[in-house]
Amino acid sequence: MNEQRQPRSATVTRQTRETDVRIALVLDGTGRAKASTGIGFFDHMLELFARHALFDLEVECRGDLHVDDHHSVEDVGIVLGQAVAQALGDKRGIARYGEATVPMDEALCRAVVDLSGRAYFIYRVRVRRQTIGNFSVEMGEHFWRSFAHEARCNLHIDLLRGRNAHHALEACFKAAARALRQAVELDPRVQGVLSTKGVL
Repeated sequence: MNEQRQPRSATVTRQTRETDVRIALVLDGTGRAKASTGIGFFDHMLELFARHALFDLEVECRGDLHVDDHHSVEDVGIVLGQAVAQALGDKRGIARYGEATVPMDEALCRAVVDLSGRAYFIYRVRVRRQTIGNFSVEMGEHFWRSFAHEARCNLHIDLLRGRNAHHALEACFKAAARALRQAVELDPRVQGVLSTKGVL
């Protein structure tokens, strides 16, 4: 008889004086997403991230947007990373590595991830525009750094080319999504975890 696995999921909350964040995540989803952060472009990025990762994702964030977007974007990155780590559990049977290169018109981004249990982050993305709506472009890097630290993964994001900031960041979110989709996939040939150490 085949063992029926429960969908890998997590719900994580974080409350501070600056933000109130709740994220519900299902790794084995279909790409359904709803994001409400008060930052329109960021909601768009989170929703397309879920769609291309095939994660089911709900994000609610009430933050101090009267200050700026920093705390909200950072804390969503923290909570999303924690949710991924919790949903993965002991990481038994996962592919562990993922890589994707995604075009968005003139932009081209490559993302590579290793769900190694060790946080390391490289971000090589340069664009000229400073804001998209009420989203600070520099917060793209901060979001992914916060995510990688809490998910305890090795994440490299490289913008290979691109002029339009919207296209560049969208390609980055889609590439990271597709890389993570590969890395979290269950491989029936993997016994235990994919490491000679026996633990990830």
